[in-house]
Amino acid sequence: MEQIGEWVSAFFRDYELYFRILISAVLGLLIGFDRTHKNKPAGVKTFTFVTAACALITIVSIESVEMYSHLHERTMMDPMRLTAQIVTGLGFLGAGLIMKSGFEVKGLTSAAMILFAGGVGIGIGAGFYGIVLFTIATLFVLVRIGGWIEKREHDKSQAKSQAKASARLQGKSKIDLPD
Repeated sequence: MEQIGEWVSAFFRDYELYFRILISAVLGLLIGFDRTHKNKPAGVKTFTFVTAACALITIVSIESVEMYSHLHERTMMDPMRLTAQIVTGLGFLGAGLIMKSGFEVKGLTSAAMILFAGGVGIGIGAGFYGIVLFTIATLFVLVRIGGWIEKREHDKSQAKSQAKASARLQGKSKIDLPD
């Protein structure tokens, strides 16, 4: 049994970077499924690409420091420099999702989720499995609660509007009807 544990540990150590990509892609797929299920503009493929790409860029950024920093004397490299540039790209993607029509803004949640998916990819790419999984679980629970609250408030607002419209119609019909 101990040999199996050692083999699994060695296997994971040798192929951990590949698992990071796989885990990021699966998490992106799950995030995207939620958006696709709600018929939103960014869905399964978008979020899978974002999380996997962010994980890949983060891995390359971190691993390149180890690989290339010793080539020249006094070479200093920042392992998160490429990762910092991901945020700029995510902002660009998110901006493309946001649409404004009059007083209505659409796509803001999808844009925020693109940024979140990028964070998931960066976190997994850097090897922070626990905090990423905790964050995803926390957000899925809180987003469900938030959705329930928004729906409740929307329904209350609709009921109030209908009551006002009904009262206006009843008031006008009394005036319009002859005695």
